[in-house]
This record gives sequence, structure tokens and C-alpha cells, in this order.
Amino acid sequence: MIKAQALTYAEQYAAQEEAQRSKGDGRSSIHYPALFLFLGDKVASAIGPVLDGCERKWDNAGGIMALHAASACAEQAGDGSPSQPEYASRNRVQAEGGRKERVMGMALPETAGRDPRTVRQDIYREFHEDSRFLAAMNRSLRRLSNSIADYGRLYSSFDVIHLSIITRVDDPLNVLLPEVALLARAVLSQSFKSVQTDLYALINEREQGDNFGYSSSVGLAFLRELDGMQQTDYTLSAPLLVTEDGLSIPVAHGPSALFDLVYLLSDKNERGMMSSHGMDDNYEIIAHISLLKNRVRPATDTATGHGGYNNMTFKSGIRGSSGRQGYASAGFSAVRRPNRQIALAVLYHAFHYLAAKLQEGGAASLRERQALLGLSADSLRERAAALLPDEAGIEEMTGLMSHGRPSYSELKPLSLREAETLLFGDGGQAYFRSNFVEVTVRRVADTDPAREWAAVLSAQEKAVPPLTFYQLAEWTAEQPGGGSVLHALRQHMAGLRAAILSAQEELEQLYAESVERQPFQRVPLLDKRTVRNFIHYLFAQLYSRKYDLLRMESELALCLRYDAALEQLHAESKAKVQTMEALEEELHGLALASIGRTSETVDHNIMEYYRNVTEEVMLDIEARRGPGIFFSDRFLGSVSELLGQGNAAAAERLIELCRRELLTAEAFALPFEEELLRRANVAAAYDNREIVSREELFKRLYRSLEDEASINVRLFEYTQEHRHEEKYFFGDSSSEFLRYAFGADETTRIYRLGFVHEQRRSGIEKLNLMGGFHLEDLLYYRNGKVYYETYAASGYRLHGIAEEQLPELR
Repeated sequence: MIKAQALTYAEQYAAQEEAQRSKGDGRSSIHYPALFLFLGDKVASAIGPVLDGCERKWDNAGGIMALHAASACAEQAGDGSPSQPEYASRNRVQAEGGRKERVMGMALPETAGRDPRTVRQDIYREFHEDSRFLAAMNRSLRRLSNSIADYGRLYSSFDVIHLSIITRVDDPLNVLLPEVALLARAVLSQSFKSVQTDLYALINEREQGDNFGYSSSVGLAFLRELDGMQQTDYTLSAPLLVTEDGLSIPVAHGPSALFDLVYLLSDKNERGMMSSHGMDDNYEIIAHISLLKNRVRPATDTATGHGGYNNMTFKSGIRGSSGRQGYASAGFSAVRRPNRQIALAVLYHAFHYLAAKLQEGGAASLRERQALLGLSADSLRERAAALLPDEAGIEEMTGLMSHGRPSYSELKPLSLREAETLLFGDGGQAYFRSNFVEVTVRRVADTDPAREWAAVLSAQEKAVPPLTFYQLAEWTAEQPGGGSVLHALRQHMAGLRAAILSAQEELEQLYAESVERQPFQRVPLLDKRTVRNFIHYLFAQLYSRKYDLLRMESELALCLRYDAALEQLHAESKAKVQTMEALEEELHGLALASIGRTSETVDHNIMEYYRNVTEEVMLDIEARRGPGIFFSDRFLGSVSELLGQGNAAAAERLIELCRRELLTAEAFALPFEEELLRRANVAAAYDNREIVSREELFKRLYRSLEDEASINVRLFEYTQEHRHEEKYFFGDSSSEFLRYAFGADETTRIYRLGFVHEQRRSGIEKLNLMGGFHLEDLLYYRNGKVYYETYAASGYRLHGIAEEQLPELR
């Protein structure tokens, strides 16, 4: 019911916390300008995350430029030519990336609607046969180069530009990779002395689905072409530069590998496990490698003795003994304060705390409960008596006109009922019914217990301790004992019914008695006086009893109204209790579900630790501002009224309470490592668990970071010629944890370890680099080779260039 509200609140808190804490984090800067070129339609979803990652990490990320080379839905102009295709692509990418001024588009041939058997070959031919695409690409790249120059003040030097090309291996547009890369480098070389070009090839195995055979074939076709591009004797010459007058200028490359380094990144890691984060970790890897290779090295790096990244060293390390250049991959992990999980845990614990407060109430006795609601026997009797007209009105009945003025001798042998009928017919009963019974019935009908209780219950809800729907649900339940006012009321009603029955029987017996036997004053020789005395006696005896009977009947009628009102109050209170229970269960489920998505080390004891923290903060607020403060108008107000407005209203007030009063407390502002250590030991005091030492916690954290930074590519490791590894931590190198990490496995370490020093309180990141393998070492390559050969033999044209220009299929 409130899932969307809770998750939005958690996301907003996380974003706010990360922004707030990052203000205290020292960010790095890049030395030279950087350009990301996204090639293909399938890589569009990477643009935003890659640039976001850079902006989080780089102080001068405001000058990052991106270019999306993708197919454009070309509107046909009058001459049948594409109408400015680069703009169609650019507008789409701007909407996705949200950086209108720094994400440009570059149009390539359309992929939609083409025959999958020949799509790569068709795209290649159309590009080379239609000069308009090449002309548009030249215009886009020149505009981009000029735009980069506008951000020159952000960088230390403009001698070099780092060009990172990102593509999906199964995207047919990457058949144009050599031309796109060479043209981009040629245009940029006119503004920069050197263009360092890296390629990031993404393998998305999760999305292959039903098209796994075809997708694998296309992916392998690209990898085979890539293997040729990375040969030391690779050459390419083509008329790629186009002037505004349509003149072509040849551009040549080689003989040398086309890319400085090629990184292969999959959503399946080296252990064969699909990443729970999908491709997101690979987007983080691209941003972190880009920083690692292009970072301004502060003097503190040298002073602390922490090794930095050296591109030449890494390239040399991944070159095998044969001199064949290897490919690279990487793994990424991060341990950050689990802000979303914390927000949801606090929301649940705050709700649980408040619900417990509402349930406490006072230990009122049954008599006190009855008194509060006006349901004691005395109260009911008094209330019923007040509804009847004044009993003195019965005296006025003696003035009723009698029929025929019978003598006492005529009355003497009769019963009282017969005597009344002889004297007044049904006049006495009609008078009593009109002036007493009907008046009383109307007054009972006008009684509204719920309205009477409203003000009382509202005041009691604000009392300390409060009287809430939890207590009311218990009080009004029909159950023997336990202080149920409803049960006590019904017992009282049973007594009333018995008393009424007894009174009716006594009245009937009295009516049946003879006039002669009644003890009223008889006046000899004065018959009229005797009859008058009898009339006074008749009304005093019979109608006084009828009055008492009416009082009991009105009390019973009143009780029935209270009974119905109590049942209604019980239904309403019980419904609110059930709503609270459902809300608590839902919040608990959301909190647990969010924690289940994090790593074991980071999510350790979140619920236990923040139960204590939340309770301590709320107790402190109550100590400073007074008991019951959370149910004041400044905070939640009346929970009963909130529930009446709907779950959304109640959730919104609770979220606002957490956001404004709880999460801003000092207890939630601890540095990452300190918070993690306290959380690890939260249960020790309660069940005598062994206390987790700082060193043990750091060991767990170290292992967790290493395990989660598994290399994002699956290899046949026993065939790998050479494996070169480098590992880098991003964090405050003076922190206790990173000092521990630097010393861990120091004597047995066979990889290069470095640090990117950043003053940060929000968490730690780790980037593992690995290289030295070749394409035939890839499990993806081995599996795809079967499909590639089958599709090629079945007539699929998977390449733009001729077979003899391709390297041998390994």
C-alpha cells in the first residue's frame, strides 16, 4: 500500500546523504580532457550511468563530453537524402542522458527493419557508398572538438585527450568501429598533440534470451574483427576526412594496434555468476579506469608511498612472452554506508516504537473505564431518570375527568384494572403514554453516545499516557472478564431485563387486586370523598409503579444504544489496530527486502543496530520535549485521525517525522568505518556473542571487497598465457581500514596494489584490473564460435570486409 512512498523516501534520503557526505569527500581531478564515444544503439543505456560515475568521482567532470554514434530514424527530404540525421540521434540521446549541452549525436546507417542475415554487411556497404553519413560525422566531430576547447580552463593540459570508445559486442553498428575510431582520432589530432584511445567492449549475456545463437554469432564476428584491429601489423587507410566542399582526404593508421588498450567487460564474472547489478558495475569500471589513467597526481600520493597506476607498466604486464598484446578486464566493488536500508529500517523502527507507545495506555480498572464512558450502573440509572418527565406530573392525572361519576359501592367489588376502566376508560393510560412514555422514547432516540464520547476520547488520546484505539478495541470486545465494558454493560442489561419482568409481574398482580382490599382512606357518609381518595391512591400506586417501570425500560433502551455504539467503536478501533499491524508488517518487509540486496558485510545487523539507535533518539526527544510529544500536532498529531484519512496520510506524516527529527540526529552522522564497527558489535551485549574486533571487521570488509570485485569476464584460466593483476582502492589512505588493507597479504602479494587517495567519509571502493588473456581464452568466444561457424555456413553475412582480410578464427 505504502511501498512507493517508503521507497521514494529511502531514495531521497540516500541521495541527500550521499550528496551531503560527498561534500566532505575530496574528489579527484583529471589531467587531460576526456571524451566518451558510445557506438551503437544498444549502448544508449550506458551513457547516463557512465557520466554520472565520472561526475561523482571527478572534480572537473563538468567538461566531460560524450558522443553517441547511433542509427538515426532519417526523415526523407525532398531529394531522398537524410534530413540532418545527426540531430535526430542527438535529441534522443540528450533526453536519455540529461546533459543537453555535453552529449552530442552522430548518425550512422539505420539498423531497424534490416534482414538479420546481412545487417552488418548492409550497414558497412551503405556507410561506404553514401558519402552523406561520412560528411555528417565530420561535422559532428568538429563541433565536438570545438566544444571541448570551451572547457579548457578545467584541465591542467590540452596536449592529450583521452578517447574512450564504448560498444556492445552484439551491436551490428560496431562493424564500423575502425572507421569511427580512426576518423574521431584524426579530427581530434588537429586540436591535440596526442589522442590516447581505449575500447570498452561490453558483453551482455543476460539479455541474449531466445536470440542467443544469433547474438553470439554477431558478438563473435565483432571479436574476430577486433582481434585483427589489435594485431601489431594492422593497417587502415581510407578517405575519411571530408571538407565542407565535399572533398575527401585520406587518413592512415599503422602498422600497429588500433587501440591502446581493449577492456572486455561482461555481466557474468570470472566465477560464472551473473552480477546482481547487471551492467551497472561495468559502467562504474569505465568511470574508474578513466580516472585512474588520467588523474592529476597530488603530492600526497608520493608522500604516502602509495603506488599509482602506470599505463605503460600495465601494458607491459599484460603482454605475453610471445609479444602478443593481451586484453584486459576489471572488477569493481564498493562498500558505502547503506543509506536506503538505514532509512527503511528507521522508518520501521520508528513506527514500531510509536505503535508500542499507543498500546501501553494506562492500566485503568473496569470501574474507571465505565466511569469514563458513562457506563457505570449509577451513571446509567441517573441518565435514564433524567430522560423521564418529572414524576410530579402523575399528580396532575388526578384531575382527569371520570366517566359517569361511579359510587364507591360500584367500585368496591371491582379489581383495580376494572375500576380504572370504569372511572377513566383508557384515558389514564393514554395520558401516561402521551405525556411520559412518548416523551421519554423521543429523548432516548435523540441520545447519541458516539457524539458524547468524541470530545472525551479526543482529550484522552492527547493525555499521558494516551487512551488510544488499541485500548478501546480491548475495552469494547465482547469477552468475559478482562475489563470489557461491553461485557459489563450486557450483564447490566440482563439484570435490567429481569427487574423489568419482575416489575411487570408485580404491576399485573396489583391490577388484579380488588378495590375493597386496598389501604386508602374511606370517609363514611361522604361517598364522593371516598372515591376521590381512591383515585389518588390509584394513580399513586399504579402509575408510580408504571413510572418506575418506564425508567427501567428507558434505561434498557439507553443501554441498547450504548451497546450499539460500543460495537461500532469496537469495529472502528479494531480496524485501526489491524491497519497499524498491516502497516508495520509492510514496513518490516520493505526494510528486510532492502537489506537482502546488499553484501553480507555491509548489511550486517542493520535492523538490530538501528532499532537501538532509533529508540535512543526517540527517548531523547521525549526526555527533552516531554512525554507524548510524538502525538502532538507538531509531530504526528492524532494517529486515529490520520488513519481515518488513509494509509497514505499516516505514512507521509511518519516519513516526515523520520526525515526531520530522527535521521538528522548526531547518531546518524558517524563516519563509515565507525558506524560499521558499532553495527558489527550491536548484539554482543545481549547474547554474549564474541565481540568483533576492529581487525576482524576490517578482515571481513577486505574479503568482501575482494570477492565482489571479481573480474567481469569468464575465462578458461588454464589456457591463459599470462595473468597480470593490479588492484586499487579509492578512499582515504590515512584511514585505519586502508592502512590495514595496505598491510594485508603484503608478504605473499603477487599483484600490484595502489591507492587513489580521496578524503572521504562515505565509503570505500575497489577496482581490480586483470589482463594478459586473449580472445580464445574467453568462454563467450569458445561458446560463440560454434554458433558463428553454423550461421556463416548457413548464408549469414556477418562481416563488412572480405574473409581474406579477417584474422584466423582461433
